[in-house]
Amino acid sequence: MKETIHFFYNIEVDDIEEKDGKYHFYYHNRDYFFVYYNRLPEELEDILKCCKSMKDVGIDCHDIILNKDRQVLTKVGDFNYILFAVSNSQEKYDIVDISEMNKKLILGNQNSKLYRNNWGALWSAKIDYFEYQIREIGKEKYTILESFSYYVGLAENAISYVNKINENYQKSYYDKVVLAHRRIFYPNIKLNYLNPLSFIFDLEVRDIAEYLKALFFSESDLTAIEELALYLRVNHLSLYSLQMLYARLLYPSYYFDIYEQIMNNEKEETSLLPILNKVNEYEQFLKQAYIEMTKYAPIEKIDWIISLH
Repeated sequence: MKETIHFFYNIEVDDIEEKDGKYHFYYHNRDYFFVYYNRLPEELEDILKCCKSMKDVGIDCHDIILNKDRQVLTKVGDFNYILFAVSNSQEKYDIVDISEMNKKLILGNQNSKLYRNNWGALWSAKIDYFEYQIREIGKEKYTILESFSYYVGLAENAISYVNKINENYQKSYYDKVVLAHRRIFYPNIKLNYLNPLSFIFDLEVRDIAEYLKALFFSESDLTAIEELALYLRVNHLSLYSLQMLYARLLYPSYYFDIYEQIMNNEKEETSLLPILNKVNEYEQFLKQAYIEMTKYAPIEKIDWIISLH
């Protein structure tokens, strides 16, 4: 890969570290990452526009380095790659930082291929595919087989919840759509958070919910319910946004992300155990989250969660 970097970018490096398909090297006091372009080709233009808009409002997202042909994408074998330069890659962003970031880049009436918001349909299609996949190739995945039905049930609760909320609002109803991310990790470091390949536009509560779920299953001393309470105190959410936040907390993306990695042979089934060992605790978190949110507005309830002891 050294020769590839030198040929396409005229950068000579002594050491390149490969991890999880990312090629990292240090050059002129900055971290560089040469990574597989994992987005649709037609999204690239809007990703570049988004990066420019972020720079214009003072957000230090990753710099995209053009190759010798002044192109963003570099073909290596059968795949396209992109080179990023990052400063302070381990800088951390907490729930207050996420909330402030949401206010800086808002999608108005313009169209964007990065727009994601039809959660119910997207989740339903994903569940249908997972169920087909289990039937076809998952018969020896015993840990998945023992847990899959529970998480599909939780996902169906989330789908019903979000569909009901959307039915209660007119199609003309508008809620703020902001810069968001396909996934949020914990700790939420700049390397992931300001990676342009993660950018989408969605409701502002998307990132908050994903942050809270990632925090819940981490080893942090912070608790997800305390962070949720902090977020609700400093942000005046509409009833619609509160309920969409709760729907997102219901949806077990934390399980399905690992499920997909297992099915793609990127992780072992044992990777699910930390999730499975906290099933009851997460149910209690969902109950506590409901109670916390009802301090601000009467959100829709789910009876089996509210009746938990």
